[in-house]
Amino acid sequence: MKKIAVIGASCWQEPLIKKAKTMGIETHVFAWAANDVGEEVADYFYPISITEKEAILKKCEEIGIDGICSIGSDLAMITVNYVAEKLGLTGNSQECVKVSTNKHFMRNCFEKNSDPSPKSILVETEEDLNGINITYPIIVKPVDRSGSRGITKLEHEHAAKLKDAIEYAKEQGFEKYALVEEFVSGTEYSVECISWHGLHYFLSITQKFTTGSPHFIETAHLEPVTMDSRMVEKIKNVVFHALNSLHIENGASHSEVKITDGKEIMIIEIGGRMGGDSIGSHLVEWSTGIDYVRAVIQIALGEEPDLDAHLPLSAAAVRFIMSEEDLEILEKIKSEHPEYLIKEVFWRRMQGQVTDSSTRFGFYLLKAPNIWDLEPYLPALENIKLVY
Repeated sequence: MKKIAVIGASCWQEPLIKKAKTMGIETHVFAWAANDVGEEVADYFYPISITEKEAILKKCEEIGIDGICSIGSDLAMITVNYVAEKLGLTGNSQECVKVSTNKHFMRNCFEKNSDPSPKSILVETEEDLNGINITYPIIVKPVDRSGSRGITKLEHEHAAKLKDAIEYAKEQGFEKYALVEEFVSGTEYSVECISWHGLHYFLSITQKFTTGSPHFIETAHLEPVTMDSRMVEKIKNVVFHALNSLHIENGASHSEVKITDGKEIMIIEIGGRMGGDSIGSHLVEWSTGIDYVRAVIQIALGEEPDLDAHLPLSAAAVRFIMSEEDLEILEKIKSEHPEYLIKEVFWRRMQGQVTDSSTRFGFYLLKAPNIWDLEPYLPALENIKLVY
């Protein structure tokens, strides 16, 4: 029986663990003990933090794993690729990890390789911007976090607000630096791809819904999108070029892009892992018929991924529970179209303020014949539009 290591045990890793088990693979899961679902569904669980890569490497050597992977976590991919490289397993290089998990290195990489992305400045304090010309509005963010953590948009120059935004970003990050970036106006999407030995395969484009300024917390995702085929090809070309720039050669990737009013594509960021928030684990498979999670496992085991569609295509969405309105919509679905509701999850009681993706209260997954069936149950409907 083949053995696979999974880095992380949260509900986002549960589909990965369960999929591996259905494939007849023995699962060895590593995470800090927190009574997460992965601790129970794994064949073997080890209470080792996902950041303790040396300890995980030692245990994986003892186990004799055949592959290692994770889904939806930039932080986990640091350990995944480190262990894979040390044990001669399939993964990406340490240079790839460096430029795909640190947004400052990523921006430098994009600039070097002429990939379209916003102007970006690494700062420790607001004084680092002295003498630098930057056009407002701007986005301030940590260099090494995802999930909308530590993000602030500033519309106009304001010294006190800029200082607060930089400190907020540093608090949320690990390296205690922030990025100050010129804000790109446009419609935002994410792009799911998978790579095998340096060849990239396009899977899907996801419509993203957020709270908007100042923190841009994701409220929902929808697949497929209504988009002209010429724009789809343009996005694929831009993303594939950027994947090469980042040296992403094996496994999933999640690219966030914006299409400006002038129909130009700007890369916001790219992660060398599948999209979180159920995008990679559920929406892609339902909207394309391709088992994305299975493909990730196959690549981790050094096997060519099966990218044939095996399910009928449908529209798919996830909506996050952040307010009473989200609960009202959930009850409306149960009343009007209970067949659309596939799953609902509540992480915690609805108390306190949602400040980033990690503090949302839960989510529900929806599937229907087409996106217009799901339209009444999604936020910010004006964002669903054709792009030419």
